Amino acid sequence: MRLGVVGHGGRISGMIKGPFRQADSDLRVVAVVDPDEEGARSRLAEEDRDDAVFYPSLDEMVRRGNLDALAIGTRCNLHTPYAIEAAAYDIPLFLEKPVAINMEQAIALEDAFEGSACPVVVSFPLRVSPLCTITREYLADGAVGTPEHILATNYVPYGTVYWDHEYRNYDITQGLFLQKATHDLDYICYLMDSPIVRVGAMHTRGRIFGGSKPAGLRCSACDDTETCLESPESRKRNSSGGVQSDHWCLFGEDCGSPETGMNEDSSSALIEFESGVHGVYTQVFYARRDAGTRGATISGYQGTLRFDWYTNELHRVRHHRPFSDTIKAGGGASHFGGDTELARDFVAVIRGKGASRTPIRTGLESVYACLAARASAETGAFVDVRQVGAVS
Repeated sequence: MRLGVVGHGGRISGMIKGPFRQADSDLRVVAVVDPDEEGARSRLAEEDRDDAVFYPSLDEMVRRGNLDALAIGTRCNLHTPYAIEAAAYDIPLFLEKPVAINMEQAIALEDAFEGSACPVVVSFPLRVSPLCTITREYLADGAVGTPEHILATNYVPYGTVYWDHEYRNYDITQGLFLQKATHDLDYICYLMDSPIVRVGAMHTRGRIFGGSKPAGLRCSACDDTETCLESPESRKRNSSGGVQSDHWCLFGEDCGSPETGMNEDSSSALIEFESGVHGVYTQVFYARRDAGTRGATISGYQGTLRFDWYTNELHRVRHHRPFSDTIKAGGGASHFGGDTELARDFVAVIRGKGASRTPIRTGLESVYACLAARASAETGAFVDVRQVGAVS
């Protein structure tokens, strides 16, 4: 199985060496487009290093590489341009999220895939994780009756990555609705079996992270490492998570500002579904340790379902009978087992033995909802969500 990769960074190389190769041990990276050839080569698995050929463009890689599949793992602002190119071919594509970072990109991407023969697996592991799929099965079996409300939360215990890594570059990420909530709004729509049509959102920015420290400052050059809670020394001492080696300052002016654009400390969205029901989503990026939680509560007249990926448990409460129960999923897998499922789907699509559970439509629906949430947070108004297939 011959795979061509555009942007061989940390995330996609980890997927290839882990879940992809577990799904098909004969998969090989034979072609790469990446301007940082040295870095990209260093991330190749040992069995790929001798055979991988680097190309200057996706077009040349496809024409000369004799590929069975493509994977796009570039930085976020480049997902759309390369995916638009890939839409011209009928080669199965694994596309990292978010599929776009602004409305112009999203509409152009939708236009490119209208009528395209390119099958896509969008990197949405939460939707296909075992805990999410069994929750969907419970809902389909009437566990809550008709779902009338969903409350979803994501208290991120590793949230400092969005300030002490490249993710802090707002020009590339365009904020954490697009960078993080794109996963969650996707699985929320999947569970509620309805697209989001309207959003009212708020965000708080610059209250915790960001500040006036010099741009480019790293802990190794700072005089405050003894007292700063984000220094490697403090993180080790307090077991508070995050990288424990030298890193960029989380309180630097290059983290951006509310005026120029920056990642949010927390953000929330009130969401209305096409079905007529509503829900709430909240994400917090300064939580630590046992405060981490990610999951949802779905309720209807007949019952309530509540699950959390961090505990890997699903609770069911019957409203009108004196019974409740809990089931527990296995743990330890990447993205709560979702990455393994994505890899299996991708291999099945390549072999012609299965269909994608996360096609390009899911990526577009999520990004349209995320763009509406960001616009609402910036304007203070409810925003209608563009629907896939709408006339421009």
